[in-house]
Amino acid sequence: MGRLLLGFYVLLIFVFAIYGNWWGDNAYKGFWFNLGGAVFWPVILFPGLGKVIGGILMVAFVGFLVTRRG
Repeated sequence: MGRLLLGFYVLLIFVFAIYGNWWGDNAYKGFWFNLGGAVFWPVILFPGLGKVIGGILMVAFVGFLVTRRG
């Protein structure tokens, strides 16, 4: 099941990259730029999700700094 989801995600990455390369706002930047942005396509489509992920990463980083042993 996990491999199927990963394969579907990778397929969506390429679909999003091709769309961005031909018709997106950054079409002039080339395919590889759009492929790099397509890896994070859920964050691009749902901007609020990016803020949630950023908040979780900040809390995890602070938790790491507080709990690490010196």
